[in-house]
Amino acid sequence: MADIAYEQILQMLVTLRIYPGDPIHDEQIISELGIGRTPVREALKRLEVDKLVVTYPKRGTFATRVEVSDLAFVSEIRQQLEPAAAARAARVATAVMRDELRETKRDIEEFDVQNATTTELLTFDAGVHRAIYRACGNPYLEDVLIRQSNLATRIWCMVVDRLPRMSTHVKEHLALLQAIIDGDEAKAADLAEHHVKDFEVAVREALLNV
Repeated sequence: MADIAYEQILQMLVTLRIYPGDPIHDEQIISELGIGRTPVREALKRLEVDKLVVTYPKRGTFATRVEVSDLAFVSEIRQQLEPAAAARAARVATAVMRDELRETKRDIEEFDVQNATTTELLTFDAGVHRAIYRACGNPYLEDVLIRQSNLATRIWCMVVDRLPRMSTHVKEHLALLQAIIDGDEAKAADLAEHHVKDFEVAVREALLNV
């Protein structure tokens, strides 16, 4: 139940149903999710480790705020690890995983970016990245990248309505996935690096214009 509570509260935080800086009331979460107090509190402790919530003595628990500096810190980590994960996936992904990535490519080609809601778009994009993380075959690297991806997605959600070229952003994954499927480590790493850098530039500009 703690895992279920974690995933559901995580979704609320990442998609800004719980907005940065908002207080998180245990009773409200318990009532909304229909989950007991202990699993919810365990989930909030995990989310504090993920830097998505923060607890202050005598004040309570809040969704962490988002600053421009957060984007820089998260992007610095992702620019190092996303290319490493993509290259490793190109090198070690199993035949089953490469088939899964081919299926992910087909999903991208069929995905209707223009008519997707913000939540659908963010969830879809995160799913593509998670497929690559799984394919890299390193559970520790996968865990770190999922956490950083959650933080990046939360920042992205704050400005997504002001970002141009959303269809291009989603379609960029096609070449990256193909490089991994083909086993081209250098190309996969290069495409992953550029994808993360382009994300930071676009989001930083949007944040500064908020």
